Amino acid sequence: MAKKKKADVEDDESAGGGGKKKLLIIALVAVLAIGGGAYFFLFSGSGEAEAEPAPEAGAVVLPIDSVAINLAGGSYLKLGFALQFSLAYDEHAGGGGHGGGATPDGSKATDIAIAHFSGAALADVQNNREAMKAALQEKIVEAYHGDVYEINYTEYVTQ
Repeated sequence: MAKKKKADVEDDESAGGGGKKKLLIIALVAVLAIGGGAYFFLFSGSGEAEAEPAPEAGAVVLPIDSVAINLAGGSYLKLGFALQFSLAYDEHAGGGGHGGGATPDGSKATDIAIAHFSGAALADVQNNREAMKAALQEKIVEAYHGDVYEINYTEYVTQ
């Protein structure tokens, strides 16, 4: 019987040592989780306060003359569009464009449109009109440093 009691005590001690290790690991994981949560709540909220407000459409609209663009396979696209400038552009340009009353230059947008559509397949131009417009708009907005709010097609004819 003495041997049984001694074996039981050794089993309890080895189980207790494992229990202490498990408790230590759980406590460590809990501390890391609490620290991560505190970091997230304390430092992630500051980025939202610094975010710029969403752009708004302004009053300046620049129509771009229609241009014929060669597509792949001998087809062409006759494209005309207008640039809708942002409200921020109106405010910093005095309501009339760059240079205090001069109209903005649309040649950069025309060049971007020609490069964007040149060599495109007729099927892509006909079937993916909105996707191609979104990609063109993104390029134009970037080229005009955010002064352009959106583009609107005034003419879109394929042959």
